[in-house]
Order: sequence, then structure tokens, then C-alpha cells
Amino acid sequence: MKRLLDCRASDFASMGKRELLAAIAGSEGRTIACETIGALMPMLGDITNAEFAAAMGADILLLNMFDVQQPVIRGLPQTAPEDVIRKLKALTGRPIGINLEPVLQSSQDSQDTMWAMTDGRKATLDNARKAADMGVDMILLTGNPGIGVTNQQIVETLAAYRRELGDRLILAAGKMHAAGVLSEGGEKILTKEDILEFKTAGADIILLPAPGTVPGITLEYARELIAYAHSLNLLTITAIGTSQEGADTATIRQIALMCKMAGTDIHHLGDTGYGGIALPENIQAYSIAVRGVRHTYRRMAASINR
Repeated sequence: MKRLLDCRASDFASMGKRELLAAIAGSEGRTIACETIGALMPMLGDITNAEFAAAMGADILLLNMFDVQQPVIRGLPQTAPEDVIRKLKALTGRPIGINLEPVLQSSQDSQDTMWAMTDGRKATLDNARKAADMGVDMILLTGNPGIGVTNQQIVETLAAYRRELGDRLILAAGKMHAAGVLSEGGEKILTKEDILEFKTAGADIILLPAPGTVPGITLEYARELIAYAHSLNLLTITAIGTSQEGADTATIRQIALMCKMAGTDIHHLGDTGYGGIALPENIQAYSIAVRGVRHTYRRMAASINR
């Protein structure tokens, strides 16, 4: 099996869930995942934010606030709604994941913001089936700011997804911040007990905040939880979900190296440099920090026709 570092569009097109997980593991902490919001105006106008992130070195594209019932990716050429994921994969040559949010009812704080919940973003089994049918490679169960997602809701959803879709999709789970549940803030965002419950329920990948992005989330905290997840044969994602994807490049490099030292498999940059995508220069700076210019430029330069 190729390392993800060495995979090209034709490799990704032929990979199933197990092959993609093995390729990530084989890259030894040098996989970059970038989150974008397709419903917002793209930074480049007529080019999707996902394409821009791929051009700056992203290996995996994660779509936030993607409504599977009313799919919108602005900047995409006119495409039938059911084909937008396949079209984006054709344009970028990258695996595509989406966030779904296991929430019964959003907290009031989120209702008048851009994060306000829609039916197509809820982590229902029907929405997950739609996502799989559209060609999504990974579903991340998580929560946007103020939404009110609890770890117990994630566990229950994982169990249902594993029964119905476990062979079709990579299942990732975790939170980048408290997501509107203050009792699960700081060091309580993720515990070893949560990781074990996620594993038992069917998770393939555990997401946790990157060191330095949430109060109380230190290098030591991340290292301990990542080592425990690895002991259970799980992969991990360290996530920047606190708008620090819009910080200066020196800060990004510091976070990147802490995540590398903590032992993560996938490095995630969020979607709000300004709004809808991390600052492009930060995607490149992060990539260079964890894998150098050779692998960064190879990913940036490789044609989708390879």
C-alpha cells in the first residue's frame, strides 16, 4: 500500500475505506486535512475554497456546514445536486469528508448566527446514507460553535452508522472545542473514557483539539490521549477549530510542531481564516513544518490527471 504522501488522484479514486486508512497511517503524521465552507463566497470568487485548499497542499478536503439535502458548493461549475461531491473530487483529485452534527436541538446561542443548524447537517442515518451515495469518503461527527453536541450523542450516532455504513465510510469522531456544551470544555472535551466509547461504538479516527488551540489543551494532554488511541488501533486528527487557522504563520508552525510531537496522524486546519477557508499561506506553512518543501510542493504540483 502506498503512503498517502505518494498517492495521486488515480490512487485515491481506486481506494476504499481500509486502503485510505492504511495510506494515512503509512505517512507517519504527514497528512494535511483542510476544512472549507462551500456555502460561503469563495476567496477566489469562481474557484471553490476546496480547490484553493488542495492547491496549497491539502491531502484531504473536509466540508463543513455541508447540507446533504440541499448541497451547495459555491464556485463549482453547474452540477446536479446529487453529483456535487463527485464533481469536486474530479476537480481536486482528493478524498472528501463532511461534518455531520449529532444534535437533538441547537442551543439558542447559535440560532442567529452562520452556524444555525439545518436538517441536512444533522447526523441522522438518512443523511449519512445520502452522503455515502454522493461519494463522500469520510464522515466526521462533531459540533460547530454553540450547537450543543455532547460526546454521548456522538457515541450513539457512531453505533448506528457502524451498523449501517461501517464498510462504506471512514467514521471519525470528536470535538475541536466545547461546541456549546460547557460541561465538556477544556480538558473535558475528550478523555480516555470517551476514546474507548468511541472505539467501541465504531470510530476509525479520533479528533481532538490541537495543543494550544483550547484553554487547557497542552502538548502533554494531546500526547497522552493520542498514545491511548493508537493503543486501540485508532488513528487521530488534531484540529485547529478556534480560528487560529487565521493566525500568523509563526503561530501555525508552533501548533504544527506540537501536533507532530504529540504523535497525530492527520493535521487539521479549520475554515475561518477570514471565513470559509484557512489563510492559504498557513496551509502551506503548516505543511512545510510537518513534512518539508519536497512533499508540500509535490502535493501542490501534481496534476489531477496522474
